[in-house]
Amino acid sequence: MARKKATPDFEQSLADLQTLVERLESGELSLEDSLSAFEQGIRLTRECQASLSQAEQKVQILLERDGQLEEAPFDADEQA
Repeated sequence: MARKKATPDFEQSLADLQTLVERLESGELSLEDSLSAFEQGIRLTRECQASLSQAEQKVQILLERDGQLEEAPFDADEQA
């Protein structure tokens, strides 16, 4: 059985990040709220970067099999 990720998926994190950026750009947040939103944005950015890195590594694994597309096991925890 496949295990579920504890972190939100890439698309949700990206959408949340976009919402945060829009709120920050509006200029209507207090300084404290802006700092909190910025911290959350940094966390979401790191999650998105990690997801993209894992996807890139999986593509590399698939492509580096003597020209044949053959899936190999990939454990993201070992790569971190």
